Amino acid sequence: MLLNQAGATGAKPAAGSDSAGGDIIDTTTQTFMAEVMEESKRRPVLVDFWAPWCGPCKTLTPVIEKVVKAAKGKVRLAKLNIDDHPVIPGKLGIQSVPTVYAFVNGQPVDGFMGALPEGQVKAFIDRLIGPATDGLEEALAAAEGALADGDLAAAAEIFAGVLGEEPDNLKALAGLVRTQVAAGALEQAKATLALAPADKANDPSVAAARAALDVAEQAASLGDLATLQAKLDLDPADHQARFDLAIGLNAKGRREDALIHLLDIVKRDRAWNEDAARKQLVQLFEAWGPTDPLTLSGRKKLSAIMFA
Repeated sequence: MLLNQAGATGAKPAAGSDSAGGDIIDTTTQTFMAEVMEESKRRPVLVDFWAPWCGPCKTLTPVIEKVVKAAKGKVRLAKLNIDDHPVIPGKLGIQSVPTVYAFVNGQPVDGFMGALPEGQVKAFIDRLIGPATDGLEEALAAAEGALADGDLAAAAEIFAGVLGEEPDNLKALAGLVRTQVAAGALEQAKATLALAPADKANDPSVAAARAALDVAEQAASLGDLATLQAKLDLDPADHQARFDLAIGLNAKGRREDALIHLLDIVKRDRAWNEDAARKQLVQLFEAWGPTDPLTLSGRKKLSAIMFA
């Protein structure tokens, strides 16, 4: 990342950046609506949330710039200095940098954290701007739909079929893990997750599958939820009971109830058990995915509590 990069209004763009109407810009709180939200209705816009003190940001930003330039106008990169402009990242619940969100039609649709290598950044952008070259993307969409509908057998079959044709397809592998988790086959899910290459551990789909498995393993050791609810009814300040109940509710598909309980702990006593409730929320957000509506609303509510 270049030293003269800045997010303040009127700041000089980083060397190599285009003008304010170009493919690579520095955006601000004041210009975000026009430069990101409105522009994303014409083409995808990547927002690179960075900070001057962030070492990995200095590695990631030039990589994204290179890939965006190669896309020849099909995508825009908007860089936002979170120190100078904390409002937008605060609303999105962003707590670490670098974080990149992709906006399409005024909505965040995908994202990743950390300094990814050029190949993964290119693959990320290709998913936004390039049409599928075969039926694999369509098959993956069908598998995700089956998983969402609770048709676990169909989802597992499709994900496995994609892996049969493309063994290194991380979306299919992660989808199969999440399907196995939903079916309660945790050991099988663990074995499937172990097939992911070590250098792909931070891929968003793999990270989400791992988080889902971790949460499911926590829930498996809880016991009866009715007992936890009874304990909480007797003592609303029993944070451990509320925490355990939240994990169990999430495992039962009652995600919003789980979110409410964990946010309640953060509101009552953020420092409880070494910030356990906030950390659990972050893990749930990772398991649900960065663009899940409950993740987006949950991050906003968490930020509102933390910065109140």
